[in-house]
Amino acid sequence: MKASVYIATSLDGFIARENGALDWLPGADGGGGNGPAESEDYGYSAFMAAVDAIVMGRHTYEAVLGFGDWPYEKPVVVLSSRQMDLPAILTQSVEAMAGSPQDVFDRLAERGFEHLYIDGGATIQRFLRARLIRRLIVTRVPVLLGSGIPLFGPLDGDIQLRHVETKSFASGMVQSVYDVPA
Repeated sequence: MKASVYIATSLDGFIARENGALDWLPGADGGGGNGPAESEDYGYSAFMAAVDAIVMGRHTYEAVLGFGDWPYEKPVVVLSSRQMDLPAILTQSVEAMAGSPQDVFDRLAERGFEHLYIDGGATIQRFLRARLIRRLIVTRVPVLLGSGIPLFGPLDGDIQLRHVETKSFASGMVQSVYDVPA
């Protein structure tokens, strides 16, 4: 099984404002970004077609709930050490799970999942520290926030990456793909 990340950051490396707001993202209600980004897919559909399930932290799950309609058709695992009450409409597709990244990874592999989409800052950081992420797809939005929630945090040691490709888009966004050797 493999785990991948697909995420947007500000040019200075933040995935959200300090309060968790995403209003700076193109297409967000705040209208952030430079130019019409809503018509560009940035490879997201192809990425989602390749994953079996999504693993996200509780804060990311709560942020997604605030978007309105649930955007995922894939199974979603929300990592939380506290009891969660799921809306009735999501009980068939969303489940809560606790444990270390390796425990979660192993349990999902036993259930037959082959490719996980890891989402949410703390969750991505935990899976990186556990050396479970195999691909990073990071799209940089041309905005400087100055502060916020960083994509990357402290590590026990260097994680070497292998650059796969970088694309630029008319919107000003730049997407880089990296493989993370085992």
